[in-house]
Amino acid sequence: MSSFIRNAWYIVAWADEVTSAPLARRICNEPVVVFRDTAGKAAALSDRCCHRGTPLSLGEVVAAGIQCGYHGQVFDAAGRCVHIPGQERIPEKARVPSYPIVEKDALLWIWVGEAEKADPSLIIDLPQHNDPQRWPHRHNVYHIGGSYLLMIDNLMDLTHLGYIHRKTIGGNPSAHVGAKMETVRTDRGLKFTRWMLDSVPPPTYVNVYGFTGRVDRWQEFEFIAPGSVKQWTGALDAGTGAYEGKRDGGFQFHVFHGLSPETEKSCHYFWSTATGFRQNEPEVGERFFIESGATFLEDKVFVEQQQARLDEFGEDWLVDVQSDAARVHMRRVIERMRNPGAATLAAE
Repeated sequence: MSSFIRNAWYIVAWADEVTSAPLARRICNEPVVVFRDTAGKAAALSDRCCHRGTPLSLGEVVAAGIQCGYHGQVFDAAGRCVHIPGQERIPEKARVPSYPIVEKDALLWIWVGEAEKADPSLIIDLPQHNDPQRWPHRHNVYHIGGSYLLMIDNLMDLTHLGYIHRKTIGGNPSAHVGAKMETVRTDRGLKFTRWMLDSVPPPTYVNVYGFTGRVDRWQEFEFIAPGSVKQWTGALDAGTGAYEGKRDGGFQFHVFHGLSPETEKSCHYFWSTATGFRQNEPEVGERFFIESGATFLEDKVFVEQQQARLDEFGEDWLVDVQSDAARVHMRRVIERMRNPGAATLAAE
């Protein structure tokens, strides 16, 4: 039995990935083709022609929809076959499954579950993607050879930053292990805030902002099930009031992490950086984006190797530690979504 949560919105692509050509993706192990009609509206179909099973993504977009590259059948945005070369009558069953798709905040979201339950109001808000003056943003997508849950695990326990990322955004490991942390549970996940007061700024902070002394540093994360993590991070010179709430100005940025399962053991990692400092210097934002990308590639290496070991030995031998508190709660939220009537979780 699949462990996917199908009745949920997942990111299938950045909006600017889908232009004049069809794009193939796999979401929850479903092969999907995404394309835009002549008016620019996005559509998503199962990536398989109902004639001989050819992936529609091997075809091209035409005025009436997407044309199979094998024998020329054309399918509209609802998945109906609207043209068969050399044949006037089109069989009623000549169609392929279609999926609800919504374009919002520079992303394309898809629902691969029961279409009647696809409520667009459940899609998260990412206003920084629409505010280029205050929050100029850049984005990318990485393919990860590991479960989307392992990537979210990675974001829920930030004590790894001082080890994996010590040369970029991490810094001193002891600062992360000893961080002040507050966690609040929400209806759809959790929020946590970490403070590293009077700490040495990590290399990336120095490179892109120019800190010369110690800083008060914060990290606010929000997990929204099943696959979204919002991050607001920043730092000010130590003792200038950040911890007391005076966080305007200074070095701060938003990062969005969107994890969409491809298969049980692979995922698509959609991420963006939106910089709230030196906005009129695009080279600074670009430098931060590049260093962030290098950081996330370090996560990719570790998660993919972790997946390989878990495939080999299973998970029963793993041991949780104190820093796993947010990660454990995240997993419980996911399990409730998979099994909403499970008695073992009803009392939590």
